[in-house]
Amino acid sequence: MRKLSILALITSLFVTSYAVANEVNVFNARHYKADAEMYGKFTAATGIKVNLINGKSGALEKRIAEEGADSSADLYITADAGRCGAMEKKGLLQGGLSSATIKASVPKNFRTNKWVGVAKRARIIYYSPERVSGAELSGLTYEGLADPKWKGRLVIRKSSNIYNKSLVASLIENNGKKATAEWAKGVVANMARTPKGNDRAQIMAVAAGEADIAVANTYYLALMLSGNKGAEQQEAAKKVKAFFPNQNDRGTHMNISCAALVKGAPNKANAIALVDFLLSPESQEHFTNNTFEFPMIGGVSPSPLVVNNLGLDFKQDLVTKVSSYGKNQAAALEVMTAAGWK
Repeated sequence: MRKLSILALITSLFVTSYAVANEVNVFNARHYKADAEMYGKFTAATGIKVNLINGKSGALEKRIAEEGADSSADLYITADAGRCGAMEKKGLLQGGLSSATIKASVPKNFRTNKWVGVAKRARIIYYSPERVSGAELSGLTYEGLADPKWKGRLVIRKSSNIYNKSLVASLIENNGKKATAEWAKGVVANMARTPKGNDRAQIMAVAAGEADIAVANTYYLALMLSGNKGAEQQEAAKKVKAFFPNQNDRGTHMNISCAALVKGAPNKANAIALVDFLLSPESQEHFTNNTFEFPMIGGVSPSPLVVNNLGLDFKQDLVTKVSSYGKNQAAALEVMTAAGWK
């Protein structure tokens, strides 16, 4: 009887180990229904079940931090390098994202060994072709948004927005904190209104004549043009044009959707396998066609809505490491707040 009990225990442990080895827990802050379909394809291909814990970035990050060593999280997936960088700075991540697929697919400036970009986006300028001249746009940079010629003509989101914090963090990395603080004052002086709304609201403001230029991520224009957000936004998107800043120097500011390996991940090998899958041509095409992001890997084309309305012939900033966004995040918020950026 004792031998039978021991055998049963060993069998139970084996089964439990097997069950754990065939799942991966993803704390997911990307709010795209299409992503769930992609995880289903991963399960079909590998037999590894993906347990999705969806939520807002702040809530998920807080949960991971509070649970500590007891956290079930394997991967934290979110839509900004600044968030992954902040998680790393807090000591909540671990190394291991250095597979052959990752090294071959993702440029070094878009990854660390603790988190890696799985899709790209650019934060660009949208303008009214009726009210903004080619001469005004010529050679325009992010730094140039502080030029007094844009006084009362610019709309942009709040300083608390992570996309803005990452953009300003990149400016600090390239130009220093002091120069960026002066720049922020100029940007605030040029605002057509107190910051409000999401990125699509900024594009809508230009279309409605409330401003002449706006700062927003690339995929939002394609999302609006797709009609998925209604006819009003679709028509508004047709009234603006896209401009890629800093084409004569470092290139346009790039950001990523990133996958981070959580410290103490119970299914580390499966988590790495999932990241490899997200970098496969099949997954990359899924990203581009459903979320209108730019692919991380070569050989995959963006959505026709992106190609036809934004274009591909622009210089990306492949020099500034996106890891600097997390490093400079606190300083970025400090300079914006000091400038009166609401």
